[in-house]
Amino acid sequence: MVARPPLALRIEPMTLDDVAAVQAIERASFTTPWPDDAYRSELRTNRLATYVVARLGDEVVGFGGLWIMVDEAHITTFAVDPEWRRHGIGERLLMALFDVALAQRAREATLEVRLSNLPARRLYEKYGFRPVGVRPRYYSDDGEDALIMTTEALSSDAMQARLARLREALAAEPPHGSDGPA
Repeated sequence: MVARPPLALRIEPMTLDDVAAVQAIERASFTTPWPDDAYRSELRTNRLATYVVARLGDEVVGFGGLWIMVDEAHITTFAVDPEWRRHGIGERLLMALFDVALAQRAREATLEVRLSNLPARRLYEKYGFRPVGVRPRYYSDDGEDALIMTTEALSSDAMQARLARLREALAAEPPHGSDGPA
């Protein structure tokens, strides 16, 4: 048996070639995934949108996207393959989305999340999102409410310190690419 080095996680821009893998993760993660043509359309025509993928070797294991609308970064979608969750991939994707937001001078970041999705809510809270409202019956599959979460100003000293601390922690703990599925 030959030992293999652990795979390095890379966060890269999503391409049209990634769409099939992204849709597979969507179907495994959400009861109402985006339509088949949504990502292709977003990548081809939406100048407000930026989408990224997390890649281990050649495998897409997560993705995220945001729209920059005026001065707000709205996270539109975010998921990690269920087989690769709890390996730090989601945090690295979220940090990459913050990097996009900061580079495009967004004032704050916002998103909606199912009230019942406690793991996602905990991750978002760790990264400075706080509840600011509810969208009643937001999800069409079961009518569940969405919690609206927003950060404080991305340029604030507190938010910059939070991101720096979290970035340092991520750098100190490499993703567990060799600990995932065989």
